Amino acid sequence: MSAFDKYLHAVILRATDEARADGSSTVDAQHLLLSLAADQGSTAQRLLASAGLDRGAVRTALDREFEHSLSLVGVAPAARDLPAASPAIQDPALGASAKLALERSFTTARKKDLRSAHLLLGILEARIGTVPRTLALAGVDRAELAQRAGRALEGGER
Repeated sequence: MSAFDKYLHAVILRATDEARADGSSTVDAQHLLLSLAADQGSTAQRLLASAGLDRGAVRTALDREFEHSLSLVGVAPAARDLPAASPAIQDPALGASAKLALERSFTTARKKDLRSAHLLLGILEARIGTVPRTLALAGVDRAELAQRAGRALEGGER
């Protein structure tokens, strides 16, 4: 197993834990983003942190996106005093948004050249979905963050 395979496995395991804690039946791109933000020392984590997105900030932004999406259909979660999600009992399966993010990541480089920033780019390239809405609500310029990730890869950062 290559170093990147081990790294990817660890990222997916953390994302699975995030999905389970959310009570989600699938691991989605937002869970991958949470995992990357928690990956101390990686280029992806440093890039996210430079945009003000440590793991806690990503979690807060995702919660805001959830509330915002509910408010668009007339539901105010704060007024309803909704209970926290129950952790998933079974291991969540890899969802469509995570699969697409990974596919986009893998098409940008040869397997032996893949780095954490490739995973971040695969997530950031989504034009619709929870992650783009979350980053927009958090005031993060997704395109600029993707450009910085590209520059980090050009510079050989891991």
